[in-house]
Amino acid sequence: MKRKITGGRLLDLTDGSLTETEILVDEDSGLVVAIGFDLPAADETIELHGEVLLPGFIDLHVHLREPGFEHKETIQSGARAAAAGGFTKIACMPNTNPPLDSAAKVQDVRERAQAAGAAGVFPIACITEGQAGKTLTDYQALKEAGAIALSDDGKGVQDGGLMREAFIRAAEVGLPIAIHAEDESIARDGVFNPGAAAKYGVSVQHGESESAMIARDLLLAEQTGAKLHICHVSVEPAVALIRWAKQRGVRVTAEVTPHHLLLSEDAIERADPVYKVNPPLRSEADRLACLEGFLDGTLDVIATDHAPHSAEEKAKPLSAAPFGIVGIETVFPLLYTYLVETGHISLRDLVLRMSTRPAEAFGLTGGSIRVGGPADITAVDLDTERTIDPEKFYSKGRNTPFAGWQAKGFSQLTLFEGKVIYKNEEVR
Repeated sequence: MKRKITGGRLLDLTDGSLTETEILVDEDSGLVVAIGFDLPAADETIELHGEVLLPGFIDLHVHLREPGFEHKETIQSGARAAAAGGFTKIACMPNTNPPLDSAAKVQDVRERAQAAGAAGVFPIACITEGQAGKTLTDYQALKEAGAIALSDDGKGVQDGGLMREAFIRAAEVGLPIAIHAEDESIARDGVFNPGAAAKYGVSVQHGESESAMIARDLLLAEQTGAKLHICHVSVEPAVALIRWAKQRGVRVTAEVTPHHLLLSEDAIERADPVYKVNPPLRSEADRLACLEGFLDGTLDVIATDHAPHSAEEKAKPLSAAPFGIVGIETVFPLLYTYLVETGHISLRDLVLRMSTRPAEAFGLTGGSIRVGGPADITAVDLDTERTIDPEKFYSKGRNTPFAGWQAKGFSQLTLFEGKVIYKNEEVR
């Protein structure tokens, strides 16, 4: 089936210009067939009204919670939320129950994702069995089953010798390792950054727990030649270390979340678990360092670390409530409104960090709109301002500190491999 999209403006990723055009896609092949005017006939025409056509966003860090924690999120609800947010591909973390530490478990998630529909779901498998940090998993088998990367996200691998062996084996099979950088001997189950911790009387998670493990793993990646991806960077020393490593030619990419770009611990207005996230919201100086690192390319990609929890879990006392913020349905509007419209970054550069660079980091197709490329497309409305309302989320999670914020840039249409998966505020 062929679909023609008319009335939209295509973003040119070379110069940032917007050009009115039409796009013809083929659902059967999943590819873009033609771009321009006077295109061949289509089975269906989708008429836009000036929305901007962008390559579908790609999120390298999503928690879908299935299997084991379906009360928080499911593969289907998470994939539907992704579609509503303009995402066509998402990578799901392996800290499920059971964890994704075998080929059979990875294959199971792939089959569940295929049945769920909406956005494409790509599993990340465990570095160690059961995420226990003791025994490495079978990386070759995991790759053959469809894993696109390795991570024990939710915790860091504390044993440096074991991590060195993990890098060696990952390099042999060609899989990147995505690290949750947290030295537990320093972090000590801390809740907030020092300023907020003192204000609200909770335990401290010091930023050195992050930067110390990043330093270790950058050196290990350099010595082994492995591909390292650093999750949710939040502190200034970590940004400096990554910048240094890139200058040395280390094969490293790094992500930053929307909440670490837009919020610091100063935004925590009360002892509310909605602000409890790992790594925690840091100092204003750390936030500005992350923003600078994002703007200069030290931090390569935006990733949401979408971490849904039930309302009951997030209503627990601060020390007992789980870490996590949801973000996959709001990330582009927030960053467009508060970074692009304020002049910090161009629309082109934001899209490169949400589409093109994530595809490159994990070797995924997509990240651009071109003839013969994947028909992964989202159309966003850059003019209409809306209020972020968690009750309208497709995700089961409502745990966002951005409720009530005003934003522009919400998706009006999302296609994955030529199929309409979201249109006019409805997931298909």
